[in-house]
Amino acid sequence: MEILELIRKRRSFRAPFDMDRPIASEQLADILEAACWSPTAHNMQNFEIIVVNDPRVLEAIESIERPISETFIRENYQQLSFSEEALLQKKTGLLATMFPPAWRNADFKPDEVARGKMGSAQGPAQASPVLLVVVYDPRRRAPASEGDFLGIISLGCVMENVWLAAESMGIGVQIVSSLSSCTEVKAILNIPDDLIVAFSCRLGYPVAEPATYLRVRRDVPDFVHHNRFRD
Repeated sequence: MEILELIRKRRSFRAPFDMDRPIASEQLADILEAACWSPTAHNMQNFEIIVVNDPRVLEAIESIERPISETFIRENYQQLSFSEEALLQKKTGLLATMFPPAWRNADFKPDEVARGKMGSAQGPAQASPVLLVVVYDPRRRAPASEGDFLGIISLGCVMENVWLAAESMGIGVQIVSSLSSCTEVKAILNIPDDLIVAFSCRLGYPVAEPATYLRVRRDVPDFVHHNRFRD
C-alpha cells in the first residue's frame, strides 16, 4: 500500500474485536519488528513492549475500575463540536455524539464524577485478542534533554510504526491511554516501579464494520509557514 494512502486510511477501531480470529504469530512479529525500527532520540530505544494475549490476564486488566476524571470531562467538552457543520469549519477535535450524553454537558456536577455517576472509560481489553502495553524508561534519554521531550516524541514514533504496520495488514488498532496512570496494571503485569506505562493498544479484527464518523484535518496551508511564522 502506498504510504500516503495508508496514513490517510489509518483509523481507531473502537468496536469489539473477534476473539475467534487470533492474530497470526508472523503478523505480530512483523508489527513488533516495525516497533523495533522506530526512530528514537539518540537511538536510546527507551521503550519495552509487553504482549498480552493470555485471556486470564486480559480479563484481569479489563476488570480494573477506571472512572472518568473531572479534568477529562471538562477539557473534552471544550474540544467538542455539536454538529458536523461546526466540526468541518473548526477542522480539529471530535463530534460530541461520539461520547455518552453525560460527557457532553458543561454543567456537570463534580461530586457526580467523584461518585462514579459519569461512567467509566471503555474497557481496554474487551473482545481484543492482543493488548500491547508499551512502557517507558525515563532514565534512557538523549544527552542534555531534561524533561525528555525527545523521549516522548520517540514513544509517539513507536505508536505510529505499530499502528501503520497493523493497518497495512488489515488489523484493527485502538490506542488506550487510560492505563498510563493505572497502578493496578503495573501490578498485574509485574512492571518495575521505575518504568512508566506510556500507552497500550488493542489489536484484532473487528467483529463488524465500526460506525463511521466524520474525520477532519486542517488543510496544509492552515499550519504551514514559509521561511518565518508570520509576515
